[in-house]
Amino acid sequence: MNLMGEPAFVGRHCGSNEYTIDKTAVQFYQDALDDHHPLHDRYAPPLLHHSECYESVGQWYLKNIFGNLHGQQDWELFGAIPVGSKIRTRSTIIDRYQKRGRDWVVNETDLISAEEADGGRLLVRGRTYQSFLPPKDSDSTSDGFVVDTSTAKKKAPRPAFPTATGADLASTHKVIDDRRCWMFSGPAKNYHTDREEAKKLGFPNIVVQGMMSTCFISQVMQDHFGMGWLVGGKMSVKLTNVLWVDESITANARIREEVQEGAKTRVHCDVWVEKDDGSRVILGTASALKGEG
Repeated sequence: MNLMGEPAFVGRHCGSNEYTIDKTAVQFYQDALDDHHPLHDRYAPPLLHHSECYESVGQWYLKNIFGNLHGQQDWELFGAIPVGSKIRTRSTIIDRYQKRGRDWVVNETDLISAEEADGGRLLVRGRTYQSFLPPKDSDSTSDGFVVDTSTAKKKAPRPAFPTATGADLASTHKVIDDRRCWMFSGPAKNYHTDREEAKKLGFPNIVVQGMMSTCFISQVMQDHFGMGWLVGGKMSVKLTNVLWVDESITANARIREEVQEGAKTRVHCDVWVEKDDGSRVILGTASALKGEG
């Protein structure tokens, strides 16, 4: 029975799946995001299953999906995922609340090793904060869109960011075209891959999936920290503006501080993704272990 998330309550188990991490899936991810790292010969990109939470939207999305938005994303990386290994997932609602005229649901999705030798080791944890308009909400533009290119630019200015004063990590620049959107969010037609489907949900053009920008931040962190990102990475970012198809962005990170963590050293960074016009689409923090190779 498909309840479309009603009632979406804290503690609800939303489903699980099992996968084998094969080379074809890894290669597809690398081609989709232009993220070719030597570690991917042995280990999967840590966010390979970036959209696993959306495999069970019928169990945690609210009924009114018109104008729904991805507002925040957290990632925690606990172990590298070997190519060829088996994993299982589990999806759970861990919070639900109201804020600024929207209903929010938080889904936590875990990736766990299904290899007998690992004993169910937790590898990756993601928390997805999705917001929904209340039923019959009239919060739309004159064209019937919840947000368009002009209203997106009128958002209130945020405090200065980044405030970190350390070294900048090597950034990565991307052009987000139709093909990249299809490879990342397809193959089905939806508001992340198809203009007509986007209009049905209150958007004038394809909305680039928010998870994509988090993958670009992951690429920046992995390029710099290597295994220190795969086995101990953390990220918490707010999605602050809509990214549309055919726009270009740059993913950035700047070191804030280094902190001892037992026998390890954790490097904290300010991270952000901005369009070519300087507007930010996500910003937040990320950290990794130093010197892990």
